Amino acid sequence: MKVIELETIDSTNIYAKLNIDTLDDKTVVLTRRQTSGRGRLSRLWVDLGEGNLFMSFVLKPSDTFNEIYPNLTQYLSVCLCKVLEKYGLAPQIKWPNDVLIDGKKIAGILSETVMQGTKFKGLVLGIGVNLNADKKDVDTVPDKLVTSLNLELNRKVDLHTFFNKLTTEFFKNYDEFLTNGFEEIKDDYITRNCFINKELNVQIFNKIETGLAKSVNDNGELVLLNSENKELVLTIGDIL
Repeated sequence: MKVIELETIDSTNIYAKLNIDTLDDKTVVLTRRQTSGRGRLSRLWVDLGEGNLFMSFVLKPSDTFNEIYPNLTQYLSVCLCKVLEKYGLAPQIKWPNDVLIDGKKIAGILSETVMQGTKFKGLVLGIGVNLNADKKDVDTVPDKLVTSLNLELNRKVDLHTFFNKLTTEFFKNYDEFLTNGFEEIKDDYITRNCFINKELNVQIFNKIETGLAKSVNDNGELVLLNSENKELVLTIGDIL
């Protein structure tokens, strides 16, 4: 693993995508400040100041795209949960990859595929984790409940210690995941879920699907049972 540490950048994902040709496989881009971070579905990721984690993994696992690569966001959500558990917390996953503490979001994960024409160049897997934030700042985040690790622990969190824990956890079983796909983490993922057997509204672009969350299949897709007792298999979406 090679680490590139920056002072301030618009987005570690943008930096990684622009420089992917010159960055080695398993390079990690880390920045102290991020001015234009994004989450899933083009949402902005709010920068709560220094001392928080903004980073991207540059991954070049093959010369061609593999259908399991989108599940890397779910793999990273499990890795993050395992690290948070080492701090004594009980994180949960909201499909597909949101990580929550007591129903409050603590991280954002975004995977982007980089192509040059039809040639697969690699993946950029970004994550932002709230490690050190003021209560007044997290309370101003619109549309959702948010927390940070320092608020949960009532103490300051060392950024580089957390960074080392997360990158170690990520690469520990990364090669096995590339071989086995979502099935490698399915049990770990499901035991940490907060949505199965609940009635959900799931937004898929401009459409909302409603139903009982029945399961997560071997591809990491959400299986809903709708009011007509029909199964809906969702590959992408946002639980409202």
